[in-house]
Amino acid sequence: MLGLRAAAQVDEFLPEIDVYYKPAPNLRLSFQAKETREGGDPTQAEIGPSVEFYLKPLIKLKKVTRLDLDETKRRPVVFAIGYRFLPSPNSTTVNRMEPVVTFHFPMSGDFLLSDRNRADLDWKSDKFLWRYRNLLQIEKRLAIHNYHPAIYVGAELFYQSQYGKWSNTAIYAGCVFSLGKHVELNPYYEHQNNTGRNRNQQLNQLGLKLGIVLRERSTPTPAPPSPQVLVSPDSPTHPYALSHQPTRRAN
Repeated sequence: MLGLRAAAQVDEFLPEIDVYYKPAPNLRLSFQAKETREGGDPTQAEIGPSVEFYLKPLIKLKKVTRLDLDETKRRPVVFAIGYRFLPSPNSTTVNRMEPVVTFHFPMSGDFLLSDRNRADLDWKSDKFLWRYRNLLQIEKRLAIHNYHPAIYVGAELFYQSQYGKWSNTAIYAGCVFSLGKHVELNPYYEHQNNTGRNRNQQLNQLGLKLGIVLRERSTPTPAPPSPQVLVSPDSPTHPYALSHQPTRRAN
């Protein structure tokens, strides 16, 4: 009972918009704008771009993610570097760099296992803080008539330099709904347990992600030229031979 009284229950809604554009086969650009509250930080906005690089897709990953709009899930390894601006009217504004490495593993039963390793490198005025985050997530596509939503669950651990320990745990559960070939909705539930400060803090959060995939217009491939057949001058079908054939006179 004393432990329950010491824990603070907070209910929040966290909206997010992600826009993706792929200018090259192994490169993707993204822009993110969201409201976040992680690792004991106050609720704040997070805005900024990212660049993603990845390896060639695997055949097994293509099979598991054939109905997914996120093409990076077909790649075994994805490298990303991002910048985030976190404005705050009540405290110091944060400039953050986000290096990320994500691994994807196909599993039996068409399950997809993801392991995301991310670092948050924060600059607050003259102060520098960092934290390491490891997210394990498993998801699967369902078949409901002709519609195929994806359900997932995940758990993320935070190691924060300011506390010198693993101080935050987050548990996720959600579902991804595709709306055509360019838009997907991702509603989710998140429970956080923050033990960094003296008072334990628990957060129950609902989030909604809107993903927009921008694709290049495919230019039509020109038809290959018809093969040229070389005809010998001695051939009766050669133009020279046709023009010099003797004219037969009628008797």
